[in-house]
Amino acid sequence: MQKKGTNVGTKIVLIFDLGGGTFDVSLLTIKEGRVEVKATAGDTHLGGEDFDNRLVDYFVQEIKRKHKQDIRGNAKALKRLRTACERVKRDLSSTVQTNLGIDCLFEGIDFYSTITRARFEELNRDLFLKCLKPVKMCLSDAKMDKSSVHDVVLVGGSTRIPKVQKMLQDFFNGKELCKSINQDEAVAYGAAVQAAILDNRVDEIVLLDVTPLSLGVGVVGGIMNVLIPRNTKIPTKKEKIFHTHRDNQSNVHIRVYEGERTRTQDNYLLGEFVSSKIPPAPRGVPEIKECFELDANGILRVSAEVLLTGQKTKITITNDKGRLSKEEIEKMIKEAKKYKAEDEEHKKKAKAKLALENYAYKIRNALKNEKINSKLRKAHEEKIQDAIAKAIYWLKRNQLAEADEFEDKMMELKSVCKPLMAKVQ
Repeated sequence: MQKKGTNVGTKIVLIFDLGGGTFDVSLLTIKEGRVEVKATAGDTHLGGEDFDNRLVDYFVQEIKRKHKQDIRGNAKALKRLRTACERVKRDLSSTVQTNLGIDCLFEGIDFYSTITRARFEELNRDLFLKCLKPVKMCLSDAKMDKSSVHDVVLVGGSTRIPKVQKMLQDFFNGKELCKSINQDEAVAYGAAVQAAILDNRVDEIVLLDVTPLSLGVGVVGGIMNVLIPRNTKIPTKKEKIFHTHRDNQSNVHIRVYEGERTRTQDNYLLGEFVSSKIPPAPRGVPEIKECFELDANGILRVSAEVLLTGQKTKITITNDKGRLSKEEIEKMIKEAKKYKAEDEEHKKKAKAKLALENYAYKIRNALKNEKINSKLRKAHEEKIQDAIAKAIYWLKRNQLAEADEFEDKMMELKSVCKPLMAKVQ
């Protein structure tokens, strides 16, 4: 890592961490000791143990074929075979062929075999290919091209596998991979640096993490309105103005969600609270400022302030209990990509419905204004009121209409209201 004061520009580094049980990819920018995480991805069910399992399955079948014995029912024999397979995997990182030998493995059977690196790579071909998916996702989330990456750093024991290195090097168009970091020491070193930072003992390195999932609130129509998008660097603070959706609404129920889907029901509810004492007013007039503040420790503070009165309520959501696990986060990201088209359609429909509803009530409230009302002919006012009443009636009976139906109704209402309102404004 670079220290403050070194003027070497910004470096983009991809950390490829393939360990024994999990796989993580992080994209970082480093400038003058400031380390910023741009995006993260990974697979919590991919690692060295999966490669070992393929070898175990391979040799179990060979034993069955050669000795007519199935050792899967014998835990002791399986454990000895797995230990031998782990050694075989390590050996094949430095040699193209290796031997496996276990005396008295099962019911007096001495098992000996030979396996090549090519056979090992063939057994794990689909798993190796899965290693590239998080790399591509990381680059996509950070909106970066692979050509912009300066260094690719390998961390984790399974990155010693030649096929993994070759595949990664080919993906980055022949770029030399950084293998100088001791894979066995990297995690311990990283933990020590993080501990020193938390204890205020390191002042020349700054680490900036990112949010694993988007954070937002539920709004009318069961939609999640995002305040902090996924992969936003933390600490961060975001604010947004919201309005009431009913006449004389005295309180707003605020629900805080985490997730990547459009509908709140598909996301995770982190907490909820009520913003009250809102002065009586037509819908859309009172303004409520909602603020999301996420600190470096993952603690989220959400507040809501009624701007007219200054009345403020808040909630604090910690990062230790009730938050999503790494596996659940990965699942939500995958589901968001799978249902992206469906979510976009739902969002479009909800937006069109809300736009029609807001326009109808906005015009209706405008007619209550004496200055506007006095300039409007009685016949014109009645025509507008009639059009609004029909639109609201249609809305109540067609809550599940399609987006284009709401848009058509909006055009129909505007065709009546806009010309007549333009005359008096």
